[in-house]
Formats: sequence, C-alpha cells, structure tokens
Amino acid sequence: MTDQTNEQNKNIRNQNADADPVDRFDPGYKFLSDAFGVSFVVLKVIMIILVILFLASGFETVASDEQAIVLRFGKIRGAGEDRILKPGPHWILPYPVNEIIKIPVTKNINLTIDSFWYAESQRRVSPALDPVYDGYCITQSERQSQVIAGSTGSDYNIVHSKWQLIYKIDDPEKFFKNVYIDKIKPGQSFIDVIIEGTNPLLKRLMSSSIVSAMVHYTIDEAIQSQGSIPKHVRRLLQEKLDTLEIGIRAVSVQLIDITWPRQVNIAFEASIRVSQASQKNVTQARGYAENILNEAAGPIAEAFLKAVKQPSRSEQQMDILWQQLAGQAQEQIAHAKAYRTEVVEKARANAEYLQKILPEYRKQPELVIHGIYKDAVEYVLENIDEKIIIQPAETSKPKEIRIQLNRDPLLKSKSEQDGQL
Repeated sequence: MTDQTNEQNKNIRNQNADADPVDRFDPGYKFLSDAFGVSFVVLKVIMIILVILFLASGFETVASDEQAIVLRFGKIRGAGEDRILKPGPHWILPYPVNEIIKIPVTKNINLTIDSFWYAESQRRVSPALDPVYDGYCITQSERQSQVIAGSTGSDYNIVHSKWQLIYKIDDPEKFFKNVYIDKIKPGQSFIDVIIEGTNPLLKRLMSSSIVSAMVHYTIDEAIQSQGSIPKHVRRLLQEKLDTLEIGIRAVSVQLIDITWPRQVNIAFEASIRVSQASQKNVTQARGYAENILNEAAGPIAEAFLKAVKQPSRSEQQMDILWQQLAGQAQEQIAHAKAYRTEVVEKARANAEYLQKILPEYRKQPELVIHGIYKDAVEYVLENIDEKIIIQPAETSKPKEIRIQLNRDPLLKSKSEQDGQL
C-alpha cells in the first residue's frame, strides 16, 4: 500500500513539472536565488572575520613588572616553569576556554600600621591611657636573664609606635591559590584589589610580629636603638608569611616613630637626661682609659693586661708582648736595661780591680787598705764644694770650731760650674 502511494505522488510531481516548465526562469525566483547566494557568501565572510577576531583576542602582553598565570576552565594551565608567563607577548586560547590573570610582582606596596599609636584627636592629655583609643606596645624594662635582688620576675613598660611595611608578591601561583581576591571592578586596577584583599590580613600578621618582637627589648633599646628591632619584626613576619604560603615577601619594615606615654613625659625626659649624662661619663672614662693605656704601653696594652691576668700564659707569649710594648713602658724598659748594664759593668770592673790587687793584698794587706782609703778620700774631697780641715790639738786647751751655714746663695757650687762648662 505504501509503495503504491509513493509511486502516485511521484507521477503527480512529474506531471506538474511538465505542465509548467517556465517557472524556474521567473525573475522573482532568480532574484531570490541570487539573494540567498550573496547572503551565504556574506555570512561566510562574517564567520571568518569572527573566527579571526576570536583568535586575535588570544594575544596578550605581560608588562615588564608583571607575571601571569593562565586558567583553563578555572585551573592553572601548564607544569613547572610553564605555569608562569614571563613579561612579553603571548597567545592563548581566548575566554571562556582560557583566562589570563596578570599579577604585578615588582610593585612595592606600602602598608602603614598605626594601631600602636595614641589617639592624636584628643586635645588634652588624659591622666591614664584609654585602651579603646590609645594603642601601645609592651616592652621589657629588665632582661629576664638578669636576676634582680629580691625579685624573680620582670617589669614591663609601655611605648607608642608607628610602623610601615613594604611588601610585594613574590610567588604569583601561591598568591592566587591561597589569597582570596575579588574580581576587578570597572575603574579598578589589580593593585587596588590586592590592597583591599590582603591589607587586613597583613595588618594582623604585622601586629602580631610587632608584639612578639617588642617584648624582647627594653624601653631604652626600643627608643634609642631602632636598627635591630625592625629587622626582628621583619624576620618574624616573613616566617608567618612562609608558613601560610601566600606568596608575599616583606621587602622592609620601618619604625616610623616611637615614644613613651605622654602621661610620664616629664619623668621620662629627666630619665633620658640622666642616662645621657651617664653614657657621656662612661664614654669619657673609656676614652681616658684608652689614652692612658696607649701612653703607657701602646696599642697592645689591653692584650698585654689580659695576658698578664691569665694564669696559663706562656713565657714565649709574654716575651713577644714585651717586645711589642710602646710608650712609657718601652721607655722604662729601656732605662731598666741601661741601669742593669751599668750595674753589671760596674760590678765587673770592681771584680777585675779586686782580682788585680788580690796578690798585693795577700803580701801587704795594710798597705793595700791604706791605698784604697787614700784614693777614696781624694775622690770625696775632689767632688765637694767646701773643705774644712781640723788639725789635732797640740795643747790641752780646747779649740772652738765655727761653721757658717747660711752661705752666700750667689756662690755657685763646683758641680754647677762644671755643668755650665
């Protein structure tokens, strides 16, 4: 039945075609056919242009201060070093297949921490700190390792401080994975989004690092020696950042300002003056000690003193230090050596003289002793200024001897005259 029906329909179509053979050459039909042909060509051209534009939209340029990651259906594309796009032109399949995220890695971002500063809006200084408005840090006034007489604990002080953190993104992949960043809104840059998303976290981490570091320093160290404390804070902060693996590196930490509470301003200024005077006296004393040591023994004076105090010193070490001594010590050593030489030479000369007269002494002792006595008297009389000779009394009548002690001061002694000559 079905085959018969199909055959009848086919015969009817053939009859209609034979009955009206000129309809295909109708102008309206031809125009419509040409219009469809042109439209199809235009459509193909448009499709080709759209494909070209789609592929061209995959060309991206990463700036010199940026690195980029490519997301393919939401996951980071590539492996190893290929996961990060370096600065320069790149082509990727366009959105929605791939999405490129450009992250500034050389841009330094500043973050100010003023939560430890007092409330500057108050015109009048209140008698006590208000923890709601006044921020502060706890510092240690005495080292825990020091033992205070009658005390087993440590006292703590309060300081106000302002800080500034300079940080940048060091690892774009870790930053993208572990830090939530909102999408960039119209009119915003990625830096603006980073600041909004990361600053609250960094403020908390920075504040925790400041509290942990400041408690290890005294208030004097915090106010006077500001170099080591920011380094300590930066080290603690970087350890926290590395633990969280958020790809941020603390470039530097700066202590902008630090001061003691305004409520104790007068007392603290007096303490500062006393401390400065004490430090000045200590410095002057050390300088004076160094000058005295240098004048006495030269540059190795301290090393020489340490060697003298050590019971395990060797004779060889002491000999080397003795040879290096300078200043007054060297002069005294030279005088001592000269005196020793003089004494030894005199003793040697006396020994030789006695050895020479020993044979004569053995023959005629009285004559030799008389000769020695005579020579001694001549030596003594030759070197004195005034000589008084008393002859023995020939009669029993006593003689009166008068000596004038207040002699003329203008008269010069023989030694002085010889010295002028």
